[in-house]
Amino acid sequence: MREKLSVVKIGGNVIENEAEMERFIHLFSEMEGPKILVHGGGKLATQLASKLGIASKMVNGRRITDAETLDIITMVYAGLTNKNIVAKLQANQCNAIGLSGADADSIQAQKRPVKEIDFGFVGDIDGVNTTTISNLVSLGLTPVFCAMSHDGNGQLLNTNADTIASELAIGLGEKYDTTLYYCFEKPGVLMDVTDEASVVRHIDTKKYKELLHEGIIADGMLPKLENCFHALHHNVKSVCLGNMFMLDQKNDLFTTITL
Repeated sequence: MREKLSVVKIGGNVIENEAEMERFIHLFSEMEGPKILVHGGGKLATQLASKLGIASKMVNGRRITDAETLDIITMVYAGLTNKNIVAKLQANQCNAIGLSGADADSIQAQKRPVKEIDFGFVGDIDGVNTTTISNLVSLGLTPVFCAMSHDGNGQLLNTNADTIASELAIGLGEKYDTTLYYCFEKPGVLMDVTDEASVVRHIDTKKYKELLHEGIIADGMLPKLENCFHALHHNVKSVCLGNMFMLDQKNDLFTTITL
């Protein structure tokens, strides 16, 4: 029987709130078995850029990463945010190691081709170094990945954290039974956006099509769910969507997605 591996992605709403962060770190540290954490840090990057007089450019909610912005992102994602998380995990007896995709050649990517928009130094993932990452995990370490990859030619690239989490779960799904956890503000996929108790606890392909048809899954939730099903079609056993409390074994109020 294959070992289980959890890949957990946290959003800025947790990172930027000290009390929420402490609570999350505790819940994550208590999770049994091997695990990997993936984080972004966009709002902090925007704040630091502003302090340094560098304007943040966004198109359709996505950051344009020019050379100056890439420097800021590297400082915040791979430095400040990553090392703070690692230090907090160590304080909770979780032996973490902070990584970018460039470290140990973990995540290879290529610069996104210019179509209608030039996103700058943004990476689209080519592959994940599953051997190296699983070696770290087998040593009892918990990798903590920031939202950065590299192109193998010395260039760091800003890379979507949801995609990094998904590609890690897919790559490591060859060796482990991987479950992917996306932590966000809501307790799960909601039947009624005004009612946080209306969580859809299980979605499979049939239910997904029904919810799409009814317009329950729409707007910002659509790319999230597409990402989830992409992972499920490529080695990932299940995907869970909800707030940080889904990591608590006593809580079952979140959405589990399977094929």
